[in-house]
Amino acid sequence: MRQCENGPCSQQIRQRFKIEDYKTTMTKQKTDIPAKPTVQVIERMFTLIDVLASREDSISLKDISEKAGLHPSTAHRILNDLATGRFVDRTQPGSYRLGMRLLELGNLVKGRLNVRDAAVAPMRELHKLTQQPVNLSVRQGDEIVYIERAFSERSGMQVVRAIGGRAPLHLTSVGKLFLAADDPQRTRAYASRTGLQGHTKNSITELDALERELSKVRQYGQANDNEELELGVRCMAAGIYDDQERLVAGLSISAPSDRLEENWLPKLKETARQISESLGHKHSKAQ
Repeated sequence: MRQCENGPCSQQIRQRFKIEDYKTTMTKQKTDIPAKPTVQVIERMFTLIDVLASREDSISLKDISEKAGLHPSTAHRILNDLATGRFVDRTQPGSYRLGMRLLELGNLVKGRLNVRDAAVAPMRELHKLTQQPVNLSVRQGDEIVYIERAFSERSGMQVVRAIGGRAPLHLTSVGKLFLAADDPQRTRAYASRTGLQGHTKNSITELDALERELSKVRQYGQANDNEELELGVRCMAAGIYDDQERLVAGLSISAPSDRLEENWLPKLKETARQISESLGHKHSKAQ
């Protein structure tokens, strides 16, 4: 046995244990994921949606409850709640079908997945040029959400907000693009809801100042963050549009405040235009 302690057979035994440990860990990770929702009413809701999805036409409450294995009164109560949220439509008394809200959300998810797929390669090229983080963000309510990023350690800037991170609209360059696309009434409503809370001494916290800033965004077709979200970090952003002329995302370059170069702006806009065109957007000569 001693001859095996440090020889080839010992290495094989150690390698085998490593593999087994890895398999055990992966198996445990898979089994840690619940096989079904832990909240019973959510599980029943999913079941009802699946039943409705199995038919193109409306389904009666009787048939729905039978297929779902639920008492009619239970199915009726959950379906009514789903109808309130427009996830289910009542076509006539006692009959239901999937609602338009699911279509809206499905299109939203589709759009985000498509824009990410279309953006990844151009973002990497833009990062090679600037050697600074390039971010792809979308709007979700009163915030932007970072859904993709191209960066490297050579940028010399710590990436504070990872993919999935959020930030207020009025404090970010991409957020300003979305606010500028809103009408004045909706901008005022946003200011009222959020109070335009600031993060740094440079943050825009007054409605008049924000409206002036958004006017510049509309005029020049790009937006800036001048250390308004984080001191020491500046950003510039350009919009990405779909085939319906809708602003669906924003592309931004982040850099230490003394390294952001204005001559990157044409390439940023060109990259955003390239991504937009891959989504079916047609640019006019004026753009």
